Order: sequence, then C-alpha cells, then structure tokens
Amino acid sequence: MVPRALPVAETSVVQAPAAAVNPRRVVSGQVYSYMKDGVRHYTSARPRQVASIEGLRTIHYSFIETCYACAAKPGVNFGAIRLNTHAYQQEITAAAREFGVEEAIVRAIIHAESAYNPLALSRAGAQGLMQLMPGTARRFGVSDAYDATQNIRGGVQYLSWLLKRFNGDLTLAAAGYNAGEGAVDRYGGVPPYSETQRYVQRVDVLAGRYRGQTAAAN
Repeated sequence: MVPRALPVAETSVVQAPAAAVNPRRVVSGQVYSYMKDGVRHYTSARPRQVASIEGLRTIHYSFIETCYACAAKPGVNFGAIRLNTHAYQQEITAAAREFGVEEAIVRAIIHAESAYNPLALSRAGAQGLMQLMPGTARRFGVSDAYDATQNIRGGVQYLSWLLKRFNGDLTLAAAGYNAGEGAVDRYGGVPPYSETQRYVQRVDVLAGRYRGQTAAAN
C-alpha cells in the first residue's frame, strides 16, 4: 500500500536485531476500536464515556517503519528468504477452498504483505496478516482486521475477486491488491509505481517458491 501519515501514537520503539539486513525501526502501540451506528471505527485516542460505547476494544499493533511490502531497498532476497508453510494452515486452507484460490498464492500475499505478523499496521492504515485497508475490510465483511480468521477470509475473498476480474492473471491481481483495481484499469496493466512493480515481482517469486514447497511435500 502507498504509505501515508497514520495518526497513531507510538508507545514504544525498539531496534531490529543487529544481525538483520538493513535494520529498520519497529514501532508498536495501540489503537481503540468501537462500534457506532453499525460501523466499526478506529482511533488512537481512548474514547471518552467508555461505559456508553458499544464494542470497545484495545488493539495492540506493531509495524516496520519502512513497510515490509513497499521498501525501496528492502535488503531481503525473496528468492532465498525462509518460507512459512505451517502458520495459519487451517485458516488458509479453509479460505482458499471456499473462494477457489491456490494456497501458494495466499501464502505469497501474506508473506509479501506482513511476513505473517497478525498485528501488522502500515502507515497507510492497512491492517493484519493480509494488510486490509478499512474500506476493503468492510467491503468483504471483516469487522476485526486483527482477527486472523477474519483477515485471511476477507483477504482471500478479495484476492479471488481480483483474479476473476483479471482473468486469472496473478500479476494484475497482485497489482490490484497493492494499488487498487482502479489503478490497474487506468494504466491498462501494472501501474508505473515503483512500490507496485516491486510488489508484483515479490509475489511472483514467493508464489513460485510456495508452489515448489507444496509439490515437494506431495
């Protein structure tokens, strides 16, 4: 997602491990979520009159200041980075079967978006494992983007919709997932955004590697 300022308060800041390639600042904190008129809202300030607020929740988050999916020089070789073939297996399998999406593609998107961090929050406001923007979350029935089951189901449903829209073309679907399907339509292909161009390459590499892992296991 294209980074924009996100009005959340930082409650603690730590440095990435010294051994990491190109270490980045990791920011963690919390936001508050509540229901109003049937719509879930998010705010960095604790709401007043807590007793009268419906469905108030405190959500702890963490994110890499230079976002995982869009760093200009990520310092990560996605052709060699360790894959995660076991996390959220039940949730991924269920959503992939329900919406007809290959599990390897789902894992590639999760890996590219959040590196399997269920509390990930980008500066653009994308949330959770599959980095759903609030509008996308609402569109696909996700009331809590930090709930792994809801996030994966909503993200896979969106991914399935994109794959159908772009006739099964993973490159265009990934571009739509990152930049929005409207941007893909406007440019007649992958938008000329450096972030999106890096992103689709990353997803392609990861999807191929996850497919290889699946084939090796069978």
